[in-house]
Amino acid sequence: MIAKVDPLTAARAEALFTSHLSTSSRPTAAAVADAIRAAVRAHGGTRGCAADVATAYGDHPEIAAPRMRWARGVVDEIYGVRQAVVTPDQRSCALVA
Repeated sequence: MIAKVDPLTAARAEALFTSHLSTSSRPTAAAVADAIRAAVRAHGGTRGCAADVATAYGDHPEIAAPRMRWARGVVDEIYGVRQAVVTPDQRSCALVA
C-alpha cells in the first residue's frame, strides 16, 4: 500500500520546520498554530517554507532529517494523522515509476 501525506499535513510540517520552535520543546497546540502562521508569513507562503526545507536538506541533511521528524510528529500529534486518498490509477502509476 502506498501512503501519501496529505498536502495540508505536509505544509504544516514544513512551516513548523522553518519556525523558531526548538525540537526539544513540547509546544502547545496554540503555540504550534502561532508558529506555523508566523513561519508562513515570514517565508512568503507555504512554497517559501518548502523551499527553505529543501535548502536545509541540501546544506545540512544530518540536522534537517531529525528536525522534520520532530515537525511531522508534532503536527501529527496536534492535528491528527491525515493521508491523501490514493486511487487505483495512481497506485498503478506509482508502482510503474
